[in-house]
Amino acid sequence: MTILDSGSLMDYESLCLPCTPEEEARIVNELTEKAESCLKEGNLYYVISNRWFSKWQKYVGEETGEFMFEDLSNDKHTSELAKAAERPGPIDNTDIITNEGGCDGSDLQLPRTLIERSDYVLVPQFVWEKLHGWYKGGPALPRQMIALGIQKTLSVEVYPLALKVIDSRGQSEIVIHISKKASIRKLYEQVSALKRIDSEKVHLWDYFNDRKQTVLARSDQTLEESDLQMDQSIFFDVQADGFIPSGSGMDSTGNQLALVPIEPQRSSRTIAGGPSLSNGYGPDYGSSFYQGPTLGSVSAEKEDTWDSVRSDPQRDRGLAGLQNLGNTCFMNSALQCLVHTSPLVDYFLQDYTDEINKQNPLGMRGELAIAFGDLLRKLWSSGRTAVPPRVFKGKLARFAPQFSGYNQHDSQELLAFLLDGLHEDLNRVKQKPYIETKDSNGRPDEEVASEFWRGHKARNDSIVVDVCQGQYKSTLVCPVCDKISITFDPFMYLSLPLPSTAIRSMTVTVFYGDGTSLPMPFTVNVPKYGYCKDLFQALVAACCLESDETLILAEVYEHKIFRYLDDEESLHPIRDDDCIVAYRLSKKQAEFSLLEICHRYIENTEPVERKRFLTPLVTFLEDAKNGNDVDVAVNRVLGPLKRKAVLSTSGSECMEVNGSVSEAIEESTSDCQMDTEVGDLFGDKDLEETYSDELSFHLCITDDRGMSCKPILKDSVVKPSKIVKVFMDWSDKDHGLYDSNYLEDLPKVHKPGLTVKKSKQESISLFSCLDAFLKEEPLGPDDMWYCPGCKEHRQATKKLDLWKLPDVIVFHLKRFSYSRYMKNKLDTFVNFPIHNLDLSEYVKNKDPSGESSVYELYAISNHYGGLGGGHYSAYAKLVEEDRWYHFDDSHVTPVSEGDILTSAAYLLFYQRVKTSKPNEPIGESSEVYEDF
Repeated sequence: MTILDSGSLMDYESLCLPCTPEEEARIVNELTEKAESCLKEGNLYYVISNRWFSKWQKYVGEETGEFMFEDLSNDKHTSELAKAAERPGPIDNTDIITNEGGCDGSDLQLPRTLIERSDYVLVPQFVWEKLHGWYKGGPALPRQMIALGIQKTLSVEVYPLALKVIDSRGQSEIVIHISKKASIRKLYEQVSALKRIDSEKVHLWDYFNDRKQTVLARSDQTLEESDLQMDQSIFFDVQADGFIPSGSGMDSTGNQLALVPIEPQRSSRTIAGGPSLSNGYGPDYGSSFYQGPTLGSVSAEKEDTWDSVRSDPQRDRGLAGLQNLGNTCFMNSALQCLVHTSPLVDYFLQDYTDEINKQNPLGMRGELAIAFGDLLRKLWSSGRTAVPPRVFKGKLARFAPQFSGYNQHDSQELLAFLLDGLHEDLNRVKQKPYIETKDSNGRPDEEVASEFWRGHKARNDSIVVDVCQGQYKSTLVCPVCDKISITFDPFMYLSLPLPSTAIRSMTVTVFYGDGTSLPMPFTVNVPKYGYCKDLFQALVAACCLESDETLILAEVYEHKIFRYLDDEESLHPIRDDDCIVAYRLSKKQAEFSLLEICHRYIENTEPVERKRFLTPLVTFLEDAKNGNDVDVAVNRVLGPLKRKAVLSTSGSECMEVNGSVSEAIEESTSDCQMDTEVGDLFGDKDLEETYSDELSFHLCITDDRGMSCKPILKDSVVKPSKIVKVFMDWSDKDHGLYDSNYLEDLPKVHKPGLTVKKSKQESISLFSCLDAFLKEEPLGPDDMWYCPGCKEHRQATKKLDLWKLPDVIVFHLKRFSYSRYMKNKLDTFVNFPIHNLDLSEYVKNKDPSGESSVYELYAISNHYGGLGGGHYSAYAKLVEEDRWYHFDDSHVTPVSEGDILTSAAYLLFYQRVKTSKPNEPIGESSEVYEDF
């Protein structure tokens, strides 16, 4: 801790000292827990630079964590360890501020590229007040918690709405920041105050594409409800007294006009062609569907597309692009696929107002459905003029707040939320009945499936369900009591994994965590773009793992466990020169606390320096209570390494070799300081007093990062923990007793020169993806199933089968993989049929009166590039022309059918082929692609 001179004594006292690091941590934790227990809209939070906050965490011990052992309170080394981190200086937020101040010098904002918990942290108001009282500094960055969207999702508004105010008197531009929850009336007050003009003389306009669109009527409607977006422009106009601008959405008395929906006219026109458009889609469409536009209404999106609409609405139907509003290509891609889905086009081009469900608490009172329908009509009546989907984006953001702003997102996630939102807005069921789910209990599948579907339709009945929802059979089997549970669940799309045809050879060393055998390397073949669960399954077969055993996979780097590997982590980031190990334990042992043992040796004697070496070991601690239990566990796992000379001695001699009391003290030279640091932390005399002469080894407890060290005594108390990490300091005696060669020179994942089986082309078929999706596999450890037979959570096996197919089926190719440490994208080419996709072999419902299982491709959502950015576009087919087009935001160009087969395909949209003979084999079966 820095020692203050007399000149700074007063400043030191102003920091509310004395206050120990432990007291600071306790106070902050208590205040944080209290704030989290009463979350509500309006709570105040403060943004703090993570650079400063991490220093404070290290100072109070939160970054390195607490020791797993407790010693006597008079431990004279505790105060020395506290010196490892100095007290941080004043709070410094200057590294996360984008400007010195706003118009009034106090509008401090953050760059939008910042990431929470990486660049900044959020702390409750009372925590900020304590930290600021202790450390001073700043500047203060207060932010309010607001309720976003129709579901009132609580979120701290780190980035308030930024609006560009353009002054009509000089075309000057200023940027103001205001909460999304502020009213339009508040917006008028803030702008008027900045311009120093009477608010009653000011008119603000929605300003887009360099044109005034709609005047913002003074009201208590929030900016979020008014669909104002980040960085959009508003036009500042000063009007003469009594003058009301045209198009302002007000009557002659100045009252705001009500939104009067006019029922859209029915039309016999379909996406496949037919008679000419009826009322509602001619030159006057823009004014016939809704009257009295006001910002925030579904008609507010009166963009500059209407000149083209009114001039020639019949021309180039379905070929309108969508303007990119700023990283909205993901939305445009999914929307183009949906607005070229024939059943949805027919539905939204006709009268659907009677089906709007305004009472559904899960929907948006019909606003999302109306906004989507309005957008679809514009796209189908505006020729080739691109349409800006501003109002639709605002409505979508209110239903799913994660899509607010202008960050890049996943088109599949947007599609899922959009279909769900449209369904809830158009749900024909006004009062959902309670449906009790019954177990199959050996009943015929047809009976159970029909019962589940009737129950689903009793609560969910909409055009989305009619067109896009199918049903699959889910079978769960308990591995203990063999209880079978069968359910029939609906699906909106199918997320298919991408199995790899490329094989990779990987060498993994398996250690026995119970100390029963020596370590053994195994070389297995796994998919090149597979997952850790594939490696796990391959090792299970290679090392003949018993049913009651398990493996813990880990990556070892610089003689320490760098990370444990999860089942869902990709194998692709693991390099050939990495070292992967597996620790073999019984499933019961793996449920106990794990003991992770890292090894160290003395490199220098003056000054003493200890460095890591050998391979870490992992064993289990069964009901461990003190340091002696840890010593027993270390003895157990090192058992196979005992030298033969030791094993051949008598019992008394073995005890002597293991270390008598005098020998343990004489050979104790460890300084127990932090890893790789030079210096004597305790001193030789203190060290001899520290190590217990009753332990077989020199052991020290350490933290998660190996940055601290504390000797373990026989009576050291073990704190409950999932993983206890210790250092074992090897003495000459230990080297004499144990052969450490077995822990040296781990084999790499892959040794150059070994042959690796490769495919001719990294290409797979859509059918192989479907096979991988439907194959039987065990549930993950975090997805345990509660078995009604055992009355316990079990890692059951799960098998999916297709039972009922929808008219429109969407395949989501899972190109993106995410884990705790890595993100990855697969650019594997998936060979998918364009015509006659036959899924009859995959449908378990063999009802002869069933519908056709043959499908035609009509749309594709593509993703180009990597995870850091990338770009989305869409291919869609105009059925009436029998021609494909490329929809790249505003740009629409024709494309040949052969060019749509690319490795960028992400979402595949298929529509059922109508046939009078549903059982007639007209499609392509999976056998066509077996050789890929």
